[in-house]
Amino acid sequence: MLEWLVALFIVILVVLIWPGSKYFGTESQSDALLRGLGISQQATKDNTGRCVSDREETACVGTGEKARTVALICKPSALANYLLKHCRTFSNYSPCVGWTWRASAFLQSVYEACWPYDSPVQFVRDNLQLSDDGLVALDWAVPSYQKRRRTSSHSTSPVLLIIPNSFGKITRNVLKLCETALSQGYLPAVFNRRSHNGTPLTTLKLQQFGDPADLREAVRYIRYRQPAGRLYAVSESTGSGLLLSYLGECGSSSYVTAAVCLSPVFRCQSWFENGLCWPLQWALVLYQKICLSRYKTVLGETIQTDTLFSSCSLRGLEESLFCQTGHVGSAPAAPAGTSSSSITSGAWDSYWERNEPLRDVDEVAIPVLSMCAQDDPVRGDTQSTVPLELFETNPHFFLLLTDRGGHCGFSTQSDGSAPGAFGAVSPAVVPTSGVGSRGTNWSHKALLEFFRATTDFFAAEERAKQLAARRRGLGGGAGGRVFRHRSVSTCKRMPACSHNIHAIYNWQRSYTR
Repeated sequence: MLEWLVALFIVILVVLIWPGSKYFGTESQSDALLRGLGISQQATKDNTGRCVSDREETACVGTGEKARTVALICKPSALANYLLKHCRTFSNYSPCVGWTWRASAFLQSVYEACWPYDSPVQFVRDNLQLSDDGLVALDWAVPSYQKRRRTSSHSTSPVLLIIPNSFGKITRNVLKLCETALSQGYLPAVFNRRSHNGTPLTTLKLQQFGDPADLREAVRYIRYRQPAGRLYAVSESTGSGLLLSYLGECGSSSYVTAAVCLSPVFRCQSWFENGLCWPLQWALVLYQKICLSRYKTVLGETIQTDTLFSSCSLRGLEESLFCQTGHVGSAPAAPAGTSSSSITSGAWDSYWERNEPLRDVDEVAIPVLSMCAQDDPVRGDTQSTVPLELFETNPHFFLLLTDRGGHCGFSTQSDGSAPGAFGAVSPAVVPTSGVGSRGTNWSHKALLEFFRATTDFFAAEERAKQLAARRRGLGGGAGGRVFRHRSVSTCKRMPACSHNIHAIYNWQRSYTR
């Protein structure tokens, strides 16, 4: 406890000494970039293929500052036009400005990550035994007053799979997202990796940064437990590397309808190599060492624990865990006579060839929204860390870029007030009285509205396709009656596909047009 108090004191001291213009300046490079995205790039839309919200451009004439607040960057498509029309929350972002701690990217990021949160939500844990006898956990969020702790498998409520950061810290942001999702009728489930958040480590294997094998088995379990509900996914911070890896490897078989990445880190190898500012890096390294210290004896059988616990950087920890010869999943041994530095460098590069989140990005087959802030102190400079060309050319990816918000912060001027009106998932869903009574984070409202809009768009596309089929005479007629009267013994009965994954696959050419 003393170490955490000292760490907090150092962080506060650094923030107070740091030049005020670093975080509180009114005009910065990020503002200039957003202004360029909202105005000049829109003028060259035909040449670049970039689509920016029209609402921001019209607001630019009268308000100036508000026009630079948020921009939706994507390739023009039918779905993009639908989102611009129906996602009102995207343009209703009013970040805190002036000399208040909520206007500081650093402070609001630390606040959302470390400050305790008295949540009215409790969790019911499912420990899942994997094919190699390892354990991961799914924490299902339920209201604290609910007597029935388990949800019926016949429930049609949508499931929201939440992937926290890669360090296993359940942040205030995750707890608030669970609370908001419950109030909107979702079934939130938090995915915990091996050894994270109290999950027992039963094998000598930790999950690599971008290895989706464990997540794939967890998704299969969710489909088994809730076969009638749609599945959506949200990742936080560095946890987005796992979600993007899963969506890329599984493609159209991911069983996910839509996904959102909150403050993602895209180029992860460069992020580990460049490092963070020393207060953040020191705190993350300390937290990871504390979590791994309980397994020091058993980890000593496969890795050099002295090197691990003497590391002073995130890269050093990652190399000690996964890039040492002999570790499960590490690179093969190098030929004799190779220097140790060359071995380490080769193993490091080989590790990221298998774990870089964007390695299979062309295979992603569902809409993915990334929410990023220009002043993110964890991810770094926007122009070098955000692959803007991906969002300009790939119709499945959408970037919601704000000028302020920090890392998973997105504090607004109305954070202390009651939540505004927000569309529910379905007319039958009514916000629960005991959950969601406090202010809702803007990013959480935006991502849930994104899920609703994409679902409505797909439903409208499916209805239009069925109507066109009936008009062509393919939806009925004698052929259909003959099929219904055939003998059961000659017809293979196919199981009902409640999540309609085959229809999702057929949507591809529709919403990317």
